[in-house]
Order: sequence, then structure tokens, then C-alpha cells
Amino acid sequence: MSRSKKHFSDMTACITGASSGIGEAIASDLAREGWSLCLGARRMDRLVKLKERLLSEGASRVEIFSLDVRSEKSVAVFHHSVMMTFGKAPYLLVNNAGLARGRDKVINANLEHWREMIDTNLTGLMLVSKAFVGPMIANASGHIVMIGSIAGNDVYEGGSAYCASKFGVRAFTECLRLELCGTNVRMTLVDPGMVETEFSLVRLENESAAKDVYKGMTPLKGEDIAKSVMFAVNSPAHVNIAKMVLLPTDQASVSRVHRK
Repeated sequence: MSRSKKHFSDMTACITGASSGIGEAIASDLAREGWSLCLGARRMDRLVKLKERLLSEGASRVEIFSLDVRSEKSVAVFHHSVMMTFGKAPYLLVNNAGLARGRDKVINANLEHWREMIDTNLTGLMLVSKAFVGPMIANASGHIVMIGSIAGNDVYEGGSAYCASKFGVRAFTECLRLELCGTNVRMTLVDPGMVETEFSLVRLENESAAKDVYKGMTPLKGEDIAKSVMFAVNSPAHVNIAKMVLLPTDQASVSRVHRK
């Protein structure tokens, strides 16, 4: 049975790393269904602009908060702000904040890059999950979506810390799914392949090199990932889409890409 926009107006979604890319695309799809949104990111200037657009797209309510998932204090303040603002736990939590830095091999690795990737992609995701999972269990209702990566399933040279962080996301998600069994809180892991967002620019810090990553092939867009998340979220309550691996047609594995 289809659900109306009025139904979703009573639903709240919380998204980390919402200021761009996949997080922004997910927020837009939820807005068009009439959800109330609480968005967290470091770049508040972008969230201010995004809030206005999401309201125009149909969101029932949009609240924005500064969030650095690497900081326990920031996560605690974010959790408190969301709970106080909405008076309850969100139905949907999307752990999207993440990044990659560099392509150095282990022998030449930049340790600050390692720390940033592990602290953001894995530890931050764990901190946010821990903050919200208790209230969601208490509500006997909810859905947690983890945005992982194909790099959580396979490895490649120059990706040691990034792959380690995403393998960790997969392990943490599977453990949490076991612990949530019987609570009526669903868990979905979404592992995208090549998605054209700011990802490669952040990683390589060079616009030309970032464009070359997608040269001669058609990558996924943030909107493609958002549609898959919406499919999982809108599935009947007795259905849990446990895991999705999404690849461009031109990509067969983490290291096999067809280029024209």
C-alpha cells in the first residue's frame, strides 16, 4: 500500500555529512516525500542554503546543526540538539559522513590522513550510532542506514586506511544488526562503487586529477545512491534490505573499470 505525503510529515530523518554529495541527494529525496529533516555537517554555510531548498522541495521541517563526527563532544551536542528539537529519536538515521585522503602506499603513508579517515569513516559512524540507537530501541521503531563503500568488500593498492575504515563499517554494521534483532529497528548497509561527487577532489586535492578518475566511463551520481536508500527505507516494515552493493555498469570490481 502506498503511503501519502502526510504520512511522511510525521517521520523524522537524521543525516550526517548532509552538506553535499550523497547526503544532500538523500535529503532531497526525503524532502520530496515530506519528511522532517535534521541535518548535520561541518560546513554550516552550505547547510543554510540547503535548508531553504529542501523546504521548497516539500520537507515538512528542516533543522540544521554543526557536526564533526570525529569529536565525541560534537556528536554529544548534536544528539542532544536533535532530541531536544524534535522531542524524540529520529525514525531514520543515515550515517553518511566520510572521506578519503591520498593514495599513498603504506610505506609513504601520511599518518594524519590515516587518522582523519579512521576517525571520520569508522569511529565517527560508531559514535553517532551509539548516540541514537538507544532511543530508537526504546521507540521499538527505526531504521539505520550506513553508507559504506565497495572498498569495504575488496582492497586496492594505495587504499590501506580507507579500505580498513570501510571494512570496519561493514563489520560494525553486521554486529549491530545482530544486536538489534527483535527490536524492530532495521539496518541497511549501502556500498557504492564509483560515485561522482566531491570525493575524488577531496582525496586528490587536484581538480584535473579528480576529473580523470571518471574519464572514459559513466560513474554513479549521488542521486542514484539516494534512490537505493529510499527503496530500502520505503520497503514494508517486515522487510529489511540488509545490504546493497551499487556499481556503475562500467565498473566490475574495485579495480576493474571499463573506459572508452
